[in-house]
Amino acid sequence: MALSPRSSLSVLRLVALLVLVALLATGCGRNKTKKDADEGRPVAELYEKGHHHMERGNWASAELVFRRLVAQYPYGPYTEQALMETAYAQYKAGKHDDAVSTIDRFIRTYPTHRNIAYFYYLRGLSNSNRDAVFMQRVWSLDPSRRDLSSPQQAYEDFNTVAQRYPNSRYAADARQRMVVLRNVFARHEMDIALYYMRRGAWLSAIGRAKYILETYPQSDYQYDAVAALAESYRNLGQPELAEDAARVLRLNQPSHPYLSGDWPKYPWAIRKLNPFAGERSPTTGQRDASRR
Repeated sequence: MALSPRSSLSVLRLVALLVLVALLATGCGRNKTKKDADEGRPVAELYEKGHHHMERGNWASAELVFRRLVAQYPYGPYTEQALMETAYAQYKAGKHDDAVSTIDRFIRTYPTHRNIAYFYYLRGLSNSNRDAVFMQRVWSLDPSRRDLSSPQQAYEDFNTVAQRYPNSRYAADARQRMVVLRNVFARHEMDIALYYMRRGAWLSAIGRAKYILETYPQSDYQYDAVAALAESYRNLGQPELAEDAARVLRLNQPSHPYLSGDWPKYPWAIRKLNPFAGERSPTTGQRDASRR
C-alpha cells in the first residue's frame, strides 16, 4: 500500500526527530563523561593537574579541579593546599565573592594555619575589588563614589595583617594598601562636602571637612578639607575663621588653587546627559587644578 505524499512527509519528520534526539543524547553523554573525567582520580594526580592549570594561568580550569579535589578528599594536606589554590584562582579570575567565601571557609577550618596571614591579605585584595570590577571597567565609576562597605572590610583585613602579623611578608604591602584605602575614604567624604558646598549647605560642608581632618589626617585630601572650611566660613560671613583656614593653607600648601580663586571646580552638568560618561567625582576637577 503506497503512502500518500502527506504520510511520507510525516514519516520523514518523525525520522528526523528521532535522529535529533539520538544526537542530543550522545552529546549529553559526552559532556557527562567530560564533566566526570576527574572523578575517582588519586588526590596527587588531581593536585598536579590543578597546579598545571595554575602555571598556565587557566584559572577557571584550576578552580574546577581543586574544587573536585576538596569534594572527593575533604581531609588531608592536599585539601589545605587545594583550598589555598582555589581561593587564589578565584581571585585571579575576578570571582571575588567566591574567593572571599573560600577564604572565610579556610579561616574557620584552619584558624592557626601557618599561612593564615596570607589568607587575610588575599581577602583584603578580594574585598578591595569586590563589586567594582564590572562598574569600573564598563562605566568608569570612581571607587570613592560607590558603596564603600567592601573597601572598608578590605581595610580591616589589611589592618589584621599589619597588626597581628607585623613580621609576615605581607605586612608592608598591607600597610601601603591601607594608605590607598584611607585616601579613597577621604575622597568619598570630600565628595560629600563639595556636594553640600555646591548647594550652599555651608554648615554641613564644614561638618564633613572637619570629619576628614579628624578621621583621615595626612590623607591626600586634607588641604582640600581646609579649603572647604575657608570657603564655607567665608560664605557664612565669618571672616576670621575663614582667614584662619586660609592661613593654614598658605603655610602648608601655598599652591592650592583655592588661594588663587580657582577652587572649587565642578563637573559640567551636561555630563549627566551622557549615559556612557561615568559618574565623575567632583574631586577630580579639584585635584587636576591643584596639580597645575
